[in-house]
Amino acid sequence: INLRTRVRAVVVNDKEEVMLVRHRYEPGWQLPGGGVENGETAIEALRRELQEQALEQKKGVNKQEGSFFKQQVSRRDYVLVYLVKEFELVGEIEASHEIAERGFFPLHDLPDEPTAGTRRRLAECFQGRPVAESW
Repeated sequence: INLRTRVRAVVVNDKEEVMLVRHRYEPGWQLPGGGVENGETAIEALRRELQEQALEQKKGVNKQEGSFFKQQVSRRDYVLVYLVKEFELVGEIEASHEIAERGFFPLHDLPDEPTAGTRRRLAECFQGRPVAESW
C-alpha cells in the first residue's frame, strides 16, 4: 500500500445506526478513517484511526466492502472501505483534536451535509448494490 491510500470504516452499532464524524478541517459528515502511513497495513491504519476517534475495534473487520478511486484527488489515490460491527466506545479516551463532532445516526435520519462519498458507500453497503469504482 502506498502513502496515497486511505481507509474508511462503516461502523454499525447494535441498533443498526452508523457512525459518522465531522473533521475540523473538512466540510461535511464522513465515515471514520484516514490515511495509511508508511509501513502500515490498511487494517493497522484502520485500527489506529478508530482508536483516534475513541473507538476500540474488536477481533477485526467484518468484511471489506471494496476499494475505490478517489478521482477528485488523483487516479492513484485509493480508498479502502471496511465494515466494522465489533467495537467498543472508549469513554475515558477523548477523540482526536481533528474530530469536531461524532455520533451514531439511523440511516433514515442522517445529519445534514454528509459527503457524497459517504452517502454512496452507505447506500451500497445497506442495499446490497455492487460497489462502484469512484468514491
